[in-house]
Amino acid sequence: MVGSSPAMRDIFKTIGRVAQSPASVLITGESGTGKELVARAIHLSGERSSGPFIAINCAALVENLLESDMFGHEKGAFTGAVNKQVGKFALANNGTIFLDEVGELSLSVQAKLLRVLQEKEFIPVGGKDTQTTNARIIAATNINFYEQVENGLFREDLFYRLQVVTIHIPPLRERKEDIFDLVQALLTRANKEMNRDVNRISVDVMQALHNYEWPGNIRE
Repeated sequence: MVGSSPAMRDIFKTIGRVAQSPASVLITGESGTGKELVARAIHLSGERSSGPFIAINCAALVENLLESDMFGHEKGAFTGAVNKQVGKFALANNGTIFLDEVGELSLSVQAKLLRVLQEKEFIPVGGKDTQTTNARIIAATNINFYEQVENGLFREDLFYRLQVVTIHIPPLRERKEDIFDLVQALLTRANKEMNRDVNRISVDVMQALHNYEWPGNIRE
């Protein structure tokens, strides 16, 4: 992670404070601001660093496949379930599970996630036996959760369980003092990948980078 702005220094301090805690963390910010990087930093700085870091994109799968991906399924649980599958909550045991775009979860999956947070247990799709997990949960969203809760699209009890600690990453346009550090870091990477040795950037180019609003944030 790169940045020396006051906002980034605060984020680094918060990562240091929460890393040793088992508390759930909610990371907010626009797309491309580096929410997964923050989640990985929390994982790698804590006692679970030797355990797995498992990421789930909650918006990438339809509901039944997402539920199976998260909690696993038994053979024959649904059409196409020809084998038993272990879910990512089981795979993340003794480690961290990162739920990206958690605001996209359906209400039925939200209810099952709430049970995991409260009881540390879940039942695979089509299964009868309860399984347990001690995976730490870190979630991320780029939506306004308060509006989702107010509109009945996200469970209020789950929201408060997820955001025991909240880390907000401001967009790059609000911390342009980080652009110089980012340019240096990315230039080093580009030189290595392309076998080049570019060691300076013109003042005009840097000014152009500072004048740009970066709608895609760090990813752009």
